[in-house]
Amino acid sequence: MRQLLRAVIFGILGYLIGAILTWLIRGGSLGDEVCVVFGYVVGLIGWLFGIGMGDTWVREWFGLPAREFEVTGWKRYLGFSTDHKVIGVQYLATFVVVLLLGGLAAMIIRFELAQAGEGILNADRYNQVMSMHGILMVAVAVAAILGSFGNYLVPIMIGADDMAFPRLNAVTFWLIPPVAIGLLAAPTLGSFDAGWTAYPPLSIVNNGGQILFVLAVTTFGLSSILGGLNVITTIVTMRAPGMTWGRLPIFVWAAFAASMISLLTTQFFAASLILIAMDRVAGTVFFDGGAGGDPLLYQHLFWFYSHPAVYVMVLPGFGVVLETITHMSRKPLFAYKAVVVSLLSIAGLSVIVWAHHMFTSGMADYLHGPFMFASEMISVPTGVIFLSAVATMWRGKLWMKTPLFFAMIWVFQFLMGGVTGIFLADVVTDVSLHDSYFVVAHFHYTIMGGMLFAFLTGIFFWFPKITGRMINDRLGIIFALWLTIAFQLTFLPQFWLGTNGMNRRIADYPEQLEGANLMSSISAFVLGGSFLLLVYILLSAAIRGPKAGDNPWNASTLEWQVSSPPPEHNFSGQPTIVGHPYGYGTAGSRHAEFADMAAGGQAQPKQAGTGEGADDE
Repeated sequence: MRQLLRAVIFGILGYLIGAILTWLIRGGSLGDEVCVVFGYVVGLIGWLFGIGMGDTWVREWFGLPAREFEVTGWKRYLGFSTDHKVIGVQYLATFVVVLLLGGLAAMIIRFELAQAGEGILNADRYNQVMSMHGILMVAVAVAAILGSFGNYLVPIMIGADDMAFPRLNAVTFWLIPPVAIGLLAAPTLGSFDAGWTAYPPLSIVNNGGQILFVLAVTTFGLSSILGGLNVITTIVTMRAPGMTWGRLPIFVWAAFAASMISLLTTQFFAASLILIAMDRVAGTVFFDGGAGGDPLLYQHLFWFYSHPAVYVMVLPGFGVVLETITHMSRKPLFAYKAVVVSLLSIAGLSVIVWAHHMFTSGMADYLHGPFMFASEMISVPTGVIFLSAVATMWRGKLWMKTPLFFAMIWVFQFLMGGVTGIFLADVVTDVSLHDSYFVVAHFHYTIMGGMLFAFLTGIFFWFPKITGRMINDRLGIIFALWLTIAFQLTFLPQFWLGTNGMNRRIADYPEQLEGANLMSSISAFVLGGSFLLLVYILLSAAIRGPKAGDNPWNASTLEWQVSSPPPEHNFSGQPTIVGHPYGYGTAGSRHAEFADMAAGGQAQPKQAGTGEGADDE
């Protein structure tokens, strides 16, 4: 708490110092965007200094010992912790809150669209709410799974005691609160209304809140780059003895592939936003066609990152779902090697398909064919992953608990997203459907269906490990059914709306489309209500749920071989990996052996098995 309070004070003081110094040097007013930019930068430095960098790195720069705070209990989640498990929970709690805020904005949007004509929002206010909803939900999709489960589980799954760079890991998380503050403070400067894509020229000439959007999302990009670097380094350098690349759990492979994309492509989005900021505050004309600039330059830079970012969102989800299915089906993951190749292929192909978002933007006709072909090609490795999920369940000993239930729903959701995406990858149909509600429906099935249902799968699967308590399975399945049915009734009508001429990002529509919109809006409120049940399920389980035990799913990977929650340094002795993580059905198969230190210092071997006994529920 002390660190957090200090960070808030230092952040506010830093912002004031930066803004006032800029104002004194250049004149104008404190509300100028130049003052806001420099105030934000100095405030961000002050925030990081106050939350923990001043106690660690800065003190060591001056030859002083680092200052460590001994905090236990729930207070450790409010401070600068280098424990990867604490950071994972911080990410999880933060993005659950952001998810709920983004969902609240969605409820406002659907209330406005329930009837034709102007309702509670005028056109400008609608665009502002829509833009806020978009960027909040994109942030959840990009970082929720990789930030929470990636941080919490990857080191344990590979037999490491922490991430490769623990302090950098803490900084990566503590860059997130200023992002949320910047976005939520944007309405004080007139908010932003250019959508989550921030296309110029609108993002250059609109209200001052757009500059806070640019600063916040650039900060989020920095967090994503640093997080990707940390995950990759951890997996490459800190695997336990015997943990070869062919023995990595599939979730680790998915985190690795997504982190490669984060590390290598995020800077292109950051560059495009920096150019937007310079056009706004420095008088440049990068995107002013009348002065020699090119608005299409922004789209190329933006989508060169933002289409790969789709796979930063869904690749970790693939890993979560496959990890859950193989354990809950009591079968080895079908085509493990092919899935690994597919994950890496998706990461590679994702950077050569960006321009299918620009078929209607005026790009050269001779580029349509290559980008259409590349977009279709990426469906091949995606299909391999889909088939692996289905084949792993086929004739398996399915344990129909909430995690597997959500994983099976995910299979349907992502299938819908993949099938409808074919129409948007082909030039002829995309020209008709681009910027319509067909795209909105497809996007939600792909990203929210592909990420949200995977995120919920992970929450229900690993909740016992993180908290040491079990979730009420009956309530979990009720929530899954409620959410799934409401999701279909919300977004299936939007495919029809898109093919019948309803444009996205517009506050009004023809009256003949009112019926389908009303159905979609009513269903959206039912969908939103399901999350009240989710909050109740999680809080009640965390407070008074039955004790889980170390391995309630009788699973084989390393995170299930330690206590629930895991100890501070994960393992009491060095694990040695001796077999495949998914050796179900093979008598005597073992994934790992442990050397636990007894009281007299004698190493005691301990085995983690996946043989016939592990098949029993």
